[in-house]
Formats: sequence, structure tokens, C-alpha cells
Amino acid sequence: MELTRELWGKTSCGKEIFLYTIKNSKGAYVQLSNVGAGIVSVVVPDKDGVLADVVLGYPDPMSYFGDGPCAGKVPGRYANRVALGKFTLDGVEYTLPINNGPNHLHGGPEGFQNKVWESRENEGGVEFLYYSEDGEMGYPGALKTVARYEWTEDCELRLTLTAESDAPTVLNLTNHAYFNLNGEGNGDILGHVLRMNASEYLPTDATQIPLGESVPVAGTPMDFVSGKPIGQDIKADFEPLKIGKGYDHCWVIDGAEPGQLQFCCELSAPESGRKLEIYTTQPGVQVYTGNWLSGCPAGKNGHVYEDYTGVAIECQNYPDAPNKADYPCCVLRPGEVYQQAIIFAFGVN
Repeated sequence: MELTRELWGKTSCGKEIFLYTIKNSKGAYVQLSNVGAGIVSVVVPDKDGVLADVVLGYPDPMSYFGDGPCAGKVPGRYANRVALGKFTLDGVEYTLPINNGPNHLHGGPEGFQNKVWESRENEGGVEFLYYSEDGEMGYPGALKTVARYEWTEDCELRLTLTAESDAPTVLNLTNHAYFNLNGEGNGDILGHVLRMNASEYLPTDATQIPLGESVPVAGTPMDFVSGKPIGQDIKADFEPLKIGKGYDHCWVIDGAEPGQLQFCCELSAPESGRKLEIYTTQPGVQVYTGNWLSGCPAGKNGHVYEDYTGVAIECQNYPDAPNKADYPCCVLRPGEVYQQAIIFAFGVN
């Protein structure tokens, strides 16, 4: 395994932006950046052994700051939406910035995804560290978060997310990479086949806040249990799909247990033969089909990303869990260690 680091750029206030590359003996490699602890590239072979980058991203490191898609990065302190930017913890109400309709999204405009993290090479992997101060974006507690990435000879990208806080807080971390298994900039993902280990999903209101209990996917366009092309039902006359102009929903992973890795889903591209299997310790997965990618920063290799040219598969806790007591607990208390894992296993059919 070959691991290198290069200076990719500097912010206006002089913070250094690094690009890490981890390459295996097959020539397949990943690139990572300390802007939002992000995945910049994943270059893997197709069925004929031809390498291509299957992650959407930008050639200019400064494009990663404040981008609407949150491409490849780790959003926080709470990934996804918190209704009306408010939650109550131990009897105290906290107010967060509103940045998505009437709601708070991905930790707010100055969330983790828009920060330069500390970074280092460690034991063959890359670790990113971010200290979030008490009160940052309205959240209580000073929080230390570490995102560790490892790349294997079998083309598995392993992400471990850990955190500790000095006061009770709420936390939900994930990675927001967009995948196109035919290669970034190479058409849309509507022909990709998605199979999900999820027989229920969370319906939402018109602002994409979950209504409450999960409901069965059977008999609806939300059913990916047996696998189907993403585009097969995306234009169906079905209110949840009209709300977000496509899929942007949280599915409940069948058999999820805290701390246990569970199969989440498989994404495959018939054209290239590439496939991606995802495993996680998280209870839910938000699938977002890039419904609003048009107008985002200029993509890699001169590509312009349009709607549906990438799909984000975000393993995480449920949206708005800080306001829903019956959802998996999102509270982190002093002395506890938040620890979640996601494995992106790339291969071919």
C-alpha cells in the first residue's frame, strides 16, 4: 500500500489543504482531503479492468467550502435535518441556524463539512480531527471528532467515526459522497441498480422532516428490497417522490443493532460492471439521488454535474432524532464514546 500527501491549496487565512492518496497494489486508489474530512476520488476498475474515478468532486479545493451538494464530506454536528432548528436536551431548548427551508440541515452553514480538519497519516490510514467548540452552530458541549479512513487490497474503503464530548450533546455523523459507477461525469445514475436491506422507510412532511413511525416499502416506489434501477419509479405519481424531485429519504436498515456491522445495500452499474456494497453500524440510510446537483461547482476533468449524475448513500441515524424520543438515541454524554463505521466495498459483477 502506498500512501502520499501533497499540499493541495491554502485558504484565504492561510490554512493548508492537503490531498492524501492511498493506492493498493492493483493501482486502485482513493484520495482524501482535510476539507470536511472528505472523499475526493475513488479510482477502481470496471469489468474489463479499466480504472475510473467513481466519486463526484471538484478540481479546485476551494469549491468544497459551502457547496450545496456537500460532496464527499462529513457533515455535522447533526447530519440531515432537525425540524425548525430546535431541540430540547435535559430540559434545555437549543436553537440552531435555519439553512434548509424552515429546518436545520447538516449542522448549519458552518458545519463540519465546511471546516479544515487537522490531519495525519497513522498506521497505514488517514485520520482527520476536528474540535467543535461549545455553542458552535448552537450545539452544546465541546466535541472532539475523528474520522479515520483505510483502503484495502480488496478495494474496500473503511471509515470509522468516533467522538467525545465534555457535555451532553446530540450527534449524527456520516459521509456524503456521490457515486457514479460508470465514472464521474459519465451520464446519470438512473440506470444503476440499487438493492437495499430495508423493508421500511420514514415518510416525511413537505419539508422533509419524518412524520414519525416507519412504514413498509412493499407495494410502493420506495421498494428496493429485490433490487431495481434507480430510475424505474423515480417519476412515479407518488407524493414522497414529488416532495424532493426524486429519492431523498431515510430507510430503516433491517436487523440493525448498535455496534454491529450490517449489510446496508448494493449499488451496481450494468454498463461498467462495477458494484458497491455498503456495510454499516448505523440504523438508517439516507439515499439522495442528486436531485438538485445542477448549478453546483465545476466538476473534475472539466465535467459539469447535472441532476441525477450521482447518488449519495448516507449511513446515519434518523433525521430529526433529537426531537423524536422513539428514534435511536442520538445523545452523547460525557464519558461515552460515539463510534460508528461504514465500509464501501468496491468490486465487479
